[in-house]
Amino acid sequence: MIAANGHLLGAAQVPVLCACLVLGASAPSTAAQESALVRLTTAQYERTVHDIFGESIQVDGGIVDPGVRENGLLALGARKLTLSAAALERYESLARQVAVQVTDPRHRATLIPCTPETETAPDPECAAQFIGRAGLFLFRRPATDSEVQSYVAMAGSAAETLDDFYAGLRAALVGMLVAPDFLFRVERTEPDPSQPDTHRLDAYSRASRLSFFLWNTTPDAELLAAAASGALDSTLGLHRQIDRLLSSPRIEDGLRAFFSDMLGFDGFATLSVDASLYPKFTKNVADDAREQTLLTLAQHLLDKNADYRDLFVTRDTFLTPALAAIYGVPLPRSQELGGAVPWVPYRFPEGDPHVGLLTQVSFLSLHSHPGTTSPTLRGKAVRENILCQRVPPPPGDVDFSIVQDTSNPAFRTVRQRLTEHRQNPTCAACHRMTDPIGLTLEVFDASGVYRTTENGAPIDTSGTFRRQPYAGVVELVPILRDDPAVTSCLVNRAFSYGTARMPSDEELGWLVDTRAELIDAGVTWRDLMRRIARNPDFYTNVVD
Repeated sequence: MIAANGHLLGAAQVPVLCACLVLGASAPSTAAQESALVRLTTAQYERTVHDIFGESIQVDGGIVDPGVRENGLLALGARKLTLSAAALERYESLARQVAVQVTDPRHRATLIPCTPETETAPDPECAAQFIGRAGLFLFRRPATDSEVQSYVAMAGSAAETLDDFYAGLRAALVGMLVAPDFLFRVERTEPDPSQPDTHRLDAYSRASRLSFFLWNTTPDAELLAAAASGALDSTLGLHRQIDRLLSSPRIEDGLRAFFSDMLGFDGFATLSVDASLYPKFTKNVADDAREQTLLTLAQHLLDKNADYRDLFVTRDTFLTPALAAIYGVPLPRSQELGGAVPWVPYRFPEGDPHVGLLTQVSFLSLHSHPGTTSPTLRGKAVRENILCQRVPPPPGDVDFSIVQDTSNPAFRTVRQRLTEHRQNPTCAACHRMTDPIGLTLEVFDASGVYRTTENGAPIDTSGTFRRQPYAGVVELVPILRDDPAVTSCLVNRAFSYGTARMPSDEELGWLVDTRAELIDAGVTWRDLMRRIARNPDFYTNVVD
C-alpha cells in the first residue's frame, strides 16, 4: 500500500521492502525465453514517479510524443514504440528534474534511507541502500547485484568529481530513470509449470501487467511482495491481489485511463474549435467536456456498479456553469457556488435530445471539424470506437467539393450534400456505414450546442441501424445499446488494452463466451476486469 506520506519510498515502507529482499527475490533470470517491451505512456510515467517519490515531486513532462494508435488503442501501439533521439533527450531532461528534487534537502529525510558519513565524498554503503530500494520500484523488480554495483560506481565517480555525495546520487538516479527497465514495461516469460510446452509472464511481469491494467501505474509494495513470495504463482494468491486492486479507490485511475484511450481522448491535445463561430466553446469548456465524460463513466460504472450499455441511454451526468451554457441548462445560483470547478450532478429530462455519451460535448466536438460538423467523422467514431468496426480510409482522389460547398442553395443541409456525394460508387460503401449515425447527430453543432436547422433548413435526423428505423437520437441510442457488438467491443478492447496485444484465435473464443455471459448477467466494470485478470491467457505474451 502507498504510505501515509503519499509515496512508496517513505520510511514507513522499509520493513516491506526488506521483506521483499529477505524472501530471496531476484531479477528475472537471463534464461527467460522471451521478453516484450511496452513503453510507459506520459500519464503512466507521471503517475509512477508520484507513486514512488511522492506527489510533491513535480513532473513537468508534457507529451514526450503522442504515441501510436493501433487497432483503436494507444496501448497496442505502446508495444511498437521505440526511443528516438529526441524522446531520449526529453526523458533525460525529466530524469534530471526528478533527481534534483528527490535529493534536495527538503526530500532527503523521507526519500533517502541513510545519511552519508560526509556530504562531500562518496559513501558506497549509503548509495547502495538508496539504489537497492529505489530500484525495486523503478524497475518493478529487485535490482540485480550487478545493477546496484554499477549505479553505486556511477554515484561514487560523480560524488568524487563534484565533492558532493548527493550530486553523485543524483547522477545514479538519472541513469536509473532513463534505463529501459524503467521507461518500458519489460515483460519476461518463464516456463509454465502446468503446461511445460508453454510460457507465462514471470511473477514480477505479472504484477506489473496487473497493476497497469487496473490502476494505470506501477505495482505497489504489497503486490511486489506477493510476486517475491510466490503468492502470485497460486490461483488463490493471484485472486486475492486482483480483488484488492479492484476494491481500491485507485481503480478509478485505471478506468479513466482505459476509456481515455478507447474514446480517443488524446485528441483533446490538438482539438480546434473556431472561436469566431462558436464563442461559447472555450479552453475551459474543452477541459470540462473531457472531465464530464470521465465523471459520468466513474459514477455509472464504479459508484453505481451499473451496466456499461446503459451509458448510451443514461440521462445522468455532471455539469459546470461553462458546460451548462453549451447544453442550454440554467444552473441555480446556489449550485454554482462552492469550488473552483463546481461540478453539479444533473439529469436531463425525458424527451430531451441529450441522452447518453454520444450527445456529450466531448464526443461531438472531438469528431467535428474546427468550423463545422462532420457526420462522417462522428459515424466513423461510433463504428470504430464503440462497435470495433473498421471504416476504410477514403481513396486519395475523391472529390469533396460537393460536401464542402455550403453555399449551394440546392444542397442546404449536409444530408443533401452527402447524398449527392454518395453518387460516386467509390464513396458509397464507407458512407453507408458512417453517415446514418452521423446524420442523426447533426442536431448538435461542432461545439455540441443543440440546433434544429442548418442554413435555415430543418435537419432530418431519421435513419436506420441494423435494419431498425428511428426518427432521431433518442430512438437510436436504445437500438445501439442493445447491439451485441457494443459489449463485444468493450470486452475485446479491455483485453487488448491490458495485454498490449491482439488476442489469439483461441483467446477470441474465450472473449466471445465472456461477452455472452456478460450480456446475460449485466456488463459491469469490475466483473469484466475481474474476469480478464483471472484468465491465465492474460499473463501470456506474444513477441513479434
